[in-house]
Amino acid sequence: MLVGVGLATFIGVKTFKENITLFRSPSDIVAGKVKDGTRFRIGGMVVENSVQRRSDNLDIKFDLTDHANTVTVSYNGILPDLFSEGQGIVAMGQLDTDGMFVASEVLAKHDENYMPPEVAEALKKAGKMPGTSANFGAQTLVQP
Repeated sequence: MLVGVGLATFIGVKTFKENITLFRSPSDIVAGKVKDGTRFRIGGMVVENSVQRRSDNLDIKFDLTDHANTVTVSYNGILPDLFSEGQGIVAMGQLDTDGMFVASEVLAKHDENYMPPEVAEALKKAGKMPGTSANFGAQTLVQP
């Protein structure tokens, strides 16, 4: 019985560790805190004039910044309607061997007053919150 409980605990912990996706900022990636091939979420602001779309397929590249460091993101698919330059996003994916973030999913904010909490925290740590109002929950992060 003890062996069975131990085995079940081991399998549960292993499964949990494999399915957890941590949040990282562009500064974390530049600092080398993320290994190639590890799935995680990255968040930040889409750099103005950085979006490059291919005309023959759905490949898109853009730069994502926390205003301290910048990472290039590659995505193949249709971006959310609310995706735009200068806005906060969260993407899920992994780094390739060249250090580019290859996204499998891109999530955009839902209105002009919202910023994902992880993105807000990363920008706050970098000391570079944008100059617009950004709220989540009942806390206002930046005054207009």
